[in-house]
Amino acid sequence: MTRSYTVRGQTYHPMDVGQALGYEETGVCSWYDESSFFGLKRGTTSLGEKVQPWHLTGAHKTLPLPCLVKVTNVENGKSVNLRINDRGPFIPGRLLDVTPKAAKKLGFHDKGLTRTKVEVISVGDGKYRRKAKRRFLFW
Repeated sequence: MTRSYTVRGQTYHPMDVGQALGYEETGVCSWYDESSFFGLKRGTTSLGEKVQPWHLTGAHKTLPLPCLVKVTNVENGKSVNLRINDRGPFIPGRLLDVTPKAAKKLGFHDKGLTRTKVEVISVGDGKYRRKAKRRFLFW
């Protein structure tokens, strides 16, 4: 999904697949949980998928949906691969929102925020999936 969209008067223009396949960025990450009844009832993502706290998913304002990213907590070195299937965070200065399970694996659930590096692994699902080409340095 790469159509432009507007939230709170701000228009966002998602990257095309080619741009996303080379994307890396470091910024502030937060976690979100759309629980409403003892953790059993959940909201839905921008792709219409159910949000569950045990999923390894996240939200980004401009990456194409869906995509797979590697997220590394730059403060402790922990990393996790997760699926970007939602839009946000819409709080100034934040790069990424992740589910509670992802925040726990990254080691910042109790803090609420951390600095992370985001690297795209692939864009799309199934036969439409395109993998990022990684450069490797040999000494």
